[in-house]
Amino acid sequence: MLNKRTFLLILSLGLSTAALATENTAHADSALGSSLPIWSGLPFLGILLSIALFPLFAPKFWHHHYPKISILWALFLAVPFIMSYGYPAVYEVLHIYLVDYIPFIILLWALFTVAGGILIEGTIKGTPTSNTILMLIGTLIASWIGTTGASMLLIRPVIRANASRKSKVHIVVFFIFLVSNIGGSLTPLGDPPLLLGFLHLVPFFWTMHLLPEMSVVVLILLALFYAIDSLILKRDIREGHMVPVVEESEKKPLRFRGTHNLLFLLGIIGGVLMSGVLHLGFVSVYGVHVELQNILRDVILISMGLLSLITTSKAIREANEFNWAPIKEVAYLFAGIFMTIVPALAMLKAGTQGALGFIIEAVKEPWHYFWITGALSSFLDNAPTYLTFLNTALGNFFPGVTESEAVARLIAEQGIYLIAISCGAVFMGANTYIGNAPNFMVRSIAEEQGIRMPSFFGYMGYSIVILLPVFVLITLLFFL
Repeated sequence: MLNKRTFLLILSLGLSTAALATENTAHADSALGSSLPIWSGLPFLGILLSIALFPLFAPKFWHHHYPKISILWALFLAVPFIMSYGYPAVYEVLHIYLVDYIPFIILLWALFTVAGGILIEGTIKGTPTSNTILMLIGTLIASWIGTTGASMLLIRPVIRANASRKSKVHIVVFFIFLVSNIGGSLTPLGDPPLLLGFLHLVPFFWTMHLLPEMSVVVLILLALFYAIDSLILKRDIREGHMVPVVEESEKKPLRFRGTHNLLFLLGIIGGVLMSGVLHLGFVSVYGVHVELQNILRDVILISMGLLSLITTSKAIREANEFNWAPIKEVAYLFAGIFMTIVPALAMLKAGTQGALGFIIEAVKEPWHYFWITGALSSFLDNAPTYLTFLNTALGNFFPGVTESEAVARLIAEQGIYLIAISCGAVFMGANTYIGNAPNFMVRSIAEEQGIRMPSFFGYMGYSIVILLPVFVLITLLFFL
């Protein structure tokens, strides 16, 4: 016999999900996570499949209706979830939007807006050498201005440099690998998981310990890119798709316009750093603690973006082909993704008591942490995934110890585990389009420029063939 609550869930979710639980609860996060069945993650699977399949089989429909589809999947989860669990569910929904989603979008919007006001002009010929140099520059600056900032600053110049070439998809794919993900490994400014670690007492410059692993990955990928780009260019020339030679009289010197936006970029960096150093207390929104320093950070970030819009000439943004489509796509899709990942994150937070406890129980060695953190970060939000496995490591090694002492001891005594967690969260964000927000933005900008980017699964084909062997090598070199 189905009880009333179970019947309501099945009725609400239809084939997309089933009952989330059989009784209400007012317990803490772990209690909620331990009562959720594994199929409560079906709406999340639904939105992933929508992102993967609709652009492939119904591109026009997806283009016009993807915000509605994202909202629909969010509602498929939120309505029965809240009706079944009451306040604990409301708390989880408010928490993920107030603490995670809204600050996430504000940071992306600020970096997108400010970087979009910096125009790189001049003649850059899209050769394997120049493309590799641009990739290297983007990779090096991503740790300091964020993967979003570096991606938005350089993707358009890279596309313009290769405008005359027929085959460009591989260039954008490697750009996503290097600039939009792996380049953000060295500081908390580079990628959200590392920022979350900083907020949980991991020292700011500790992430420099990821330099050996990052260097190996970057060098291999740059060498692969140069070789692949050279082969593809030779093929295009052989088939008659030659890159036009620019006459000396037509060449334009390299120059930057809108460089005052670098001040606003520094303001964004300062705001992020401030939120990790100051502790100003909190305000409570229906039980969700929102830190005052984080509110101040968001105000600073919004101010930097608005100042960039006000002070940057329209001509610069037009020359940069700046528009809001990429950030709107990220905002709509991740609004649905953040809602539907709530059950999965709650089950992970419940540890061995949750329906995903088999994952937590499987994590023992550094290479386990690297691969499981990375695999989940490819599809879930990598920041809370990082935090989940950081807490798993702390609980395994230092149960009952305060966070400040446990983090310090983890770094001093078992630092390889934190390195593995950090590398997995940052590196494997490159595995899918949803692994990191800049991936979506870069893909959107490339498609606006007429580049036919691969589908969700098509992109994963690149990552499986190119990235996974590199990650296996990293495992053998550093984590075994």
